[in-house]
Amino acid sequence: MARTLNGTWLIRGRDGRLSAYAPLEEAVRCWAEQRPGGPWTAPRTVGGDQRVHPVLAVGQGADSYAHLVSWRPTGADEAGLVHSTHFRPHLAALDWERLGHPNTKGAQTGVPAVTVDAEGRAHVFVRNKGGGVSMRGQKERGGWGPWRDLKGREVTGELAAVTRASGRVELYAATPAGILRWTQAGPGHIPALDEEPLKVAVRPGTLRALTTSDDHVTLFYTDDNGTVCAWRAGAEPVELLGCAGPGPVAAIRCRLDDVDCTLLAQRSASGRVAFAAYPTEQESAGAWWTDSGPELPADAVVSLAEDEEGRVVAATLAPSTGTLLLTHRKPEPGLALAAWQSI
Repeated sequence: MARTLNGTWLIRGRDGRLSAYAPLEEAVRCWAEQRPGGPWTAPRTVGGDQRVHPVLAVGQGADSYAHLVSWRPTGADEAGLVHSTHFRPHLAALDWERLGHPNTKGAQTGVPAVTVDAEGRAHVFVRNKGGGVSMRGQKERGGWGPWRDLKGREVTGELAAVTRASGRVELYAATPAGILRWTQAGPGHIPALDEEPLKVAVRPGTLRALTTSDDHVTLFYTDDNGTVCAWRAGAEPVELLGCAGPGPVAAIRCRLDDVDCTLLAQRSASGRVAFAAYPTEQESAGAWWTDSGPELPADAVVSLAEDEEGRVVAATLAPSTGTLLLTHRKPEPGLALAAWQSI
């Protein structure tokens, strides 16, 4: 399996410090600010000494704790999932906890996804051997529930997991038939699959879900024409702009010039990072890409966050080199960015 990061891997912790996570050298590494807005630490291993495969899913709850999920080798051509919680960037994360395999045992079945409900319980999703999706969730009083088969078929690419403003969990997956969506009916419920998929042609590995209001989640995906589309359940998808490059967009809801905006970022075909912003849930206003920063390796990924001062921060990381680059928005109109810095 290729070295893969799924989810928002640049996050702000409970103490205001930013941290970034990536799978490097058979381990998961964490970079963290020494203080909010201050210098960064060198990358350190999190989750203990357990060797893991080069894949990582990251999720964060309302309590700001980071939840990390990866695959670990368990034998010849076999693997199992593991989970760790990182409460604060400057503290040690919990050791990897074994979650097992969605089909009891076997090889890796897909890239996991993780999100956290309003009660702080992690929900881990992964494609299973049958091509559907399985889930394992934390229980209210500690520990984990059993693996559950959520159905679905012919799932390809990374899953997109998200938690609505209500605290309910949602999941999205790409298939040849379109996009599958699972939703929780309420706290503690098992996410249920919609009766019909969204019948669109979608490029696998391009899904990114973002909570954009109290009532809506917006799913971004790239269609087979190379257009980034935005979809909210109950409405038709909207073509937003041509994709800047392969893979999913990074997305964040933020305020730009006192306007509630959705900011997208993506490694462009030129190798630089492209940014586009528009008023949140107003795709008809249009959006345009603007490139920034140096040319990056082909495996570089992008993530977005806000620091303690409310500034948008962008990070890129190339797992092949382990190089982390950062920039932040300057106190100027528009989306003026400071010079990119290597951490």
